[in-house]
Amino acid sequence: MAMTGQLFFLALIVPLVSCIDPLKTYCGSNFTGPTELLQGSLDRILPDVVTRTPIDGYAISSYGNFNETIYGLTNCRRDIPADACLACIAEAARILPTVCPRSADARIWYDTCFLRYGTDEFIGSVDTVNGGLILMNVLNATDPESFDKIVVELMHTVWKSALVSGNKRFAFGFKAFSPNVTIHSMVQCTRDLPAAACNHCLANAIGLFPNYCRFRQGCQVIYSSCAVRYEIYDFLFHENYTNHYAIQSYKTVLL
Repeated sequence: MAMTGQLFFLALIVPLVSCIDPLKTYCGSNFTGPTELLQGSLDRILPDVVTRTPIDGYAISSYGNFNETIYGLTNCRRDIPADACLACIAEAARILPTVCPRSADARIWYDTCFLRYGTDEFIGSVDTVNGGLILMNVLNATDPESFDKIVVELMHTVWKSALVSGNKRFAFGFKAFSPNVTIHSMVQCTRDLPAAACNHCLANAIGLFPNYCRFRQGCQVIYSSCAVRYEIYDFLFHENYTNHYAIQSYKTVLL
């Protein structure tokens, strides 16, 4: 069988760098039009966003007319370098159409990137309903009340910082809890969101902390439109970056 243009393009990129498994995939309702129409649109949208995303960590694209338009969005975590962003998005674009072969709404989350495409014109709109998840460290903090107080203060600080226009909907911070423990935090919205919409998404995500994250050594809430996270280790990308999912234990809650 001949390889489509999209799959051939991605096959040239993905073998260069491998990615960890996705955190989650979401397949919505099926596309009601001809399969060839959906595939033709994806053959244009996916190579486009894969090529452009590493330039600034974000891309949107669309193809089609009226009710047959397919919209696509990508977002990389702002701390990762361009080559890691490219590898993550290329892998996402390769896998998602095979996991959700006829979906009119398909999404995939990795630790460092997110890809979404569908028939609804979702660009610029907040989504805190479909496909979210929570990852909680199974261990509780020592002196949990004091720990949670610092988490709340830190999350609100980075929340406000992410809304500043020059920060491109991303912010991180850290604060010492004890001589040997530092709490690291991060928030990010997809770059298509205006400040008010980003604020709404982050408020919803951080608002889940009391019910799911209280006293936990680490926790993150991930939506299609934003993500919030704190840990007692440095999870941001740097030269000695470690995949802590391999050495930490997390409980997952699907939203």
